[in-house]
Amino acid sequence: MARARAQTPREGRCGFLTNYLTSAKFLLYLGHSLSTWGDRMWHFAVSVFLVELYGNSLLLTAVYGLVVAGSVLVLGAIIGDWVDKNARLKVAQTSLIVQNVSVTLCGVILMMVFLHKNELLTMYHGWVLTSCYILIITIGNIANLASTATVITIQRDWIVVVAGEDRRRLADMNATIRRIDQLTNVLAPIAVGQIMTFGSPVIGCGFISGWNLVSMCVEYFLLWKVYQKTPALAVKAVLKVEEAELKQLNLHKDTEPKPLEGTHLMGEKDPNIHELERDQQSTCISQIAEPFRTFRDGWVSYYNQPVFLAGMGLSFLYMTVLGFDCITTGYAYTQGLSGSILSVLMGASAITGIMGTVAFTWLRQKCGLVRTGMISGWVQLSCLILCVISVFMPGSPLDLSVSPFKDFHTRFMQEEPMSTTTKIPEIIFPTETLMSNGSNPANTVHEMSTRSVPLISISLLFAGVIAARIGLWSFDLTVTQLLQENVIESERGIINGVQNSMNYLLDLLHFIMVILAPNPEAFGLLVLISVSFVAMGHIMYFRFAQKTLGNQLFVCGSDEKEVMDENQTNTSVV
Repeated sequence: MARARAQTPREGRCGFLTNYLTSAKFLLYLGHSLSTWGDRMWHFAVSVFLVELYGNSLLLTAVYGLVVAGSVLVLGAIIGDWVDKNARLKVAQTSLIVQNVSVTLCGVILMMVFLHKNELLTMYHGWVLTSCYILIITIGNIANLASTATVITIQRDWIVVVAGEDRRRLADMNATIRRIDQLTNVLAPIAVGQIMTFGSPVIGCGFISGWNLVSMCVEYFLLWKVYQKTPALAVKAVLKVEEAELKQLNLHKDTEPKPLEGTHLMGEKDPNIHELERDQQSTCISQIAEPFRTFRDGWVSYYNQPVFLAGMGLSFLYMTVLGFDCITTGYAYTQGLSGSILSVLMGASAITGIMGTVAFTWLRQKCGLVRTGMISGWVQLSCLILCVISVFMPGSPLDLSVSPFKDFHTRFMQEEPMSTTTKIPEIIFPTETLMSNGSNPANTVHEMSTRSVPLISISLLFAGVIAARIGLWSFDLTVTQLLQENVIESERGIINGVQNSMNYLLDLLHFIMVILAPNPEAFGLLVLISVSFVAMGHIMYFRFAQKTLGNQLFVCGSDEKEVMDENQTNTSVV
């Protein structure tokens, strides 16, 4: 018998690399990278497109943001319930197709509007163009709802099954997913921004539409491969299908007409027919009321979770203006920062976000999952103190004598035209060639800089925001894994759906807060309110950690079993 040849170190490394590249974990990362890249390009571009189409006004962008936030707020629990009640592969593939087809369709409509805007404006007194705007917002909202279902399915369910019972592996996978999010959040807007800068909005729409079509096919294949390589993913699917089939069979038996016994007088109905009609009416009413019951039951179940306070704490962190969105960047422009500086700051925020994911994995191993969230909260609040200090430093436009509602009253009550000195494209893009009317954005920046605004305040503000992202993303990963580990499989979708609704609710409130007080003189107040909400969120989490760990709260060590034991002994958090 021939002796087997010993494997060389190089062959061993090649075999390990091959196994990793074909593993379910890597395929999940690859699919998430493609999905996130497409999402980031679309979310970045759609706001710019709407501003460009509506004459550099924020109206359409604001309407789109409110519709998206309101839809997830209302339908989050229903989407999560749909995820729970259907097969995993079916849910993932359906949400993937709906999301990418919707984005592609929106891109095509936007291309047509850009190319024929003047003609559409003259048709039926502009109602055709208005209908196109409504259609874009509606289809874009459908794409976002499908994206929400995808996030719940993949990041809250599939990843748990792929990780198996290994909590360390689950933590590493969650951290890797967040690193992918951080990188694509910076790189994808830059890529599509360059295409739109050196091409045109039409080319940008076409590129995003084509990307989503190709990406959909690749992601569909990757999902199928992950499903095939992880047999545990099919367990829930089989159980759900069998339960649904049994329920339909029982319903069919209950509603099946029974044979008439004996003869009846002419014109007299069989009592069984009356009973059948009543059952049909009851079934119809039950189907109409089902979404409302799902909404109610989802929120009740969310409240009764042992990790309720931790989830609420995460939601409160969304009520803030201290992030790299259009609000913060717009404020930075009023203080004299250029687009190139903002792009550097965004890159720095991505780096600190990745540092937060690394800190999460290290702290979880050293101190346990629950204590990691508490430490992350302290780090975030400590960094945000710099933002509070910036409000009272030289260069801060805070002026309590100016009413926060002055700008709101000027724009909407006196109907003065909106100022066009600050353009959304120049806020987002770091280049100087994006002005739709051909003007040079350097002039705008120069006009702002001629006021010689001290940079101490704005420097402290962004230093605090960037540094706080270490604690922010570590805390986000902590709460995410707490939900993954402590919510039973049958409720995983609906609970995470409600969690998304809570996040969007607080995010919606922060936009409303800015709409009511949009002037720079009031931004300092918004900063103070934001830090207050972040503090309240971490106080909620501290209460959760205190109830979970008790006297062991400040004793570093593994706490992997405490929350699970809490889940078994308690049904609600007071």
